[in-house]
Amino acid sequence: MADPQGFLTVRQRELPARRPVPVRLRDWREVYEAQVLGQLQRQAGRCMDCGIPFCHSGCPLGNLIPEWNDLTWKGQWSPAMERLHATNNFPEFTGRLCPAPCETACVLGINQPAVTIKQVEVTIVEEGFAHGFVAPQPPERLSGKTVAVVGSGPAGLAAAQQLTRAGHTVAVYERADKPGGLLRYGIPEFKMEKAILDRRIAQMEAEGTRFRCGVDVGGELTGQQLRSRFDAVVLAMGATVPRDLPVPGREFSGVHQAMEYLPQGNRAALGESVDGQILATGKDVIVIGGGDTGADCIGTALRQGARSVTSLEIMPRPSDERPANQPWPTYPMIYRVASAHEEGGERVYAVSTTEVLGDSEGRVRALRLVEVAFENGRFEPVPGSERELPAQLILLAMGFLGPQQEGLLEQLEVERDARTNVARDSSYMTSVPGVFVAGDAGRGQSLIVWAIAEGRAAAHGVDSWLMGSSQLPRPINPTDRPLTI
Repeated sequence: MADPQGFLTVRQRELPARRPVPVRLRDWREVYEAQVLGQLQRQAGRCMDCGIPFCHSGCPLGNLIPEWNDLTWKGQWSPAMERLHATNNFPEFTGRLCPAPCETACVLGINQPAVTIKQVEVTIVEEGFAHGFVAPQPPERLSGKTVAVVGSGPAGLAAAQQLTRAGHTVAVYERADKPGGLLRYGIPEFKMEKAILDRRIAQMEAEGTRFRCGVDVGGELTGQQLRSRFDAVVLAMGATVPRDLPVPGREFSGVHQAMEYLPQGNRAALGESVDGQILATGKDVIVIGGGDTGADCIGTALRQGARSVTSLEIMPRPSDERPANQPWPTYPMIYRVASAHEEGGERVYAVSTTEVLGDSEGRVRALRLVEVAFENGRFEPVPGSERELPAQLILLAMGFLGPQQEGLLEQLEVERDARTNVARDSSYMTSVPGVFVAGDAGRGQSLIVWAIAEGRAAAHGVDSWLMGSSQLPRPINPTDRPLTI
C-alpha cells in the first residue's frame, strides 16, 4: 500500500484551487490551477489498499486504483502511468470529465472524505506527457484486416486505438470537420481544452489510425458501401437524438437544443468564425435540465455575457448528505456544485415548464412554469404556483433519446432494443454479422467512462471475430448496468 498511516495523518481532501470566478469568466481556459505534486502525493498516500477495493467496482473500466496510488505516493510516475493505461486509453479525458463513481465507492469514504482518485489519475497522465512517457504504440505486424469505426467520440476512439494496436487497419469516420465528437464540440473549453484531445489524436495517427472527417456515413457513404469496403464495422455514433420540450410556444425563435448552442460556442472559443451564432450576450437565459450539459450551457452563457442565467430542474433539490436509500458504495444523488454553478446564475428545483411565451415578432420573451410535487408516481402541479420568468434565450438540456435511426442504421438493418438503441450480444456484435456497436449508441446516454469501457470491450469482440481469438482485454457484459450510477 501507499503510506501505511496516510489515512490517519492526512484526514482531509486537498484539491487544486479553481481560478477566481471574475478571472476565468474572461477566458475559455480550464478553471483549475496546477496542484503542488507533494500535496497530491499526500492525497495518494491516503489510499488504504483495501482487502476488497470497492473503487474497482465503482469504476466501469476496472482501473487499478490502489496500485497507481501507491506508485504516485512513491513518485514513480512512469510505472504509475503504465498501470493507468492498462485499463484506460484516455485518463486525461476521464480525469477531467468523469463524475468519479470510484470516489463514492472508496472504502475510506465510509467515515472520512474519499481519496482524490480523479485528481491523482489526471496528474499521473499529465506527468507522463510532460516527461515523454506517452509514446505511440504502433503494432509490430499487421493482420491484413480492415475495420471502420463510425464516430470519433470516446467510445469510437477507444475502439479504434485498441484495434489499431492489435494490428488491424482502422479508419475512423466522423461527419464533423475534426475528430473528437462531443469531446470536441460538446464539452466546453473551460472543462477540457482541445489541445488535450489533439495530442491524443496525434498519438493515434502516429500508431496508424486513419481519420476520415467531414464524411456523412449513411448519406454520401452508405452502410452497404461501408460493409463492402471493410471486414468489420464498429458503430459508435452516440445517442444524438435530443429530448424535446412538447409545450405550446416551442416554435418561437430563441428556443434551442443545447447541442445547437454548445458546438457553436466551442468553435467561437477556438477562434473559428460561426455564421449566425446563437449568443447569450445581454440576454436572460433559461437552461432546462440540471445535468452536466445544462452546467456547460450555464458556463458558456456566462462567458458570453448573459444578463441572467436560470437553471430549471423538475426534480427536487438533492440533499447535501448521502440519502439513506443510497448507501455506500453506491453513487449518491446529492447536491453538487460544478464550476459553472459557482460562476453565477440561479438554480430552481421542482418546477415544470407549461408554456413558452413570445412577442409579436415570433421571438421568445418569457417562460411560464409551475411548481410540482411527486405524488402517486408522477409529478403533480402545485395549485397557485404558476409564474413567468423573462427569457430571450431558452436552452434545452434534457438528455438524449438514442441514436439517429434514419440513414445508416436503416441501411444496415440492425435490430433495435426496446429503448431504440442498437441491440447487441455479449461480444458487442449487432444482429448483422461483422457489425458491432459501442458506447451510447448501444447503451443509451451514459458516462464517458462507460463509453471508453465499451469501446475497449467492443474492440475485443471485433478482434476475436476477425482472428478467432484476442489478446485484448475481455469485454464487460453489455447487459450490466452500473450499480453506482
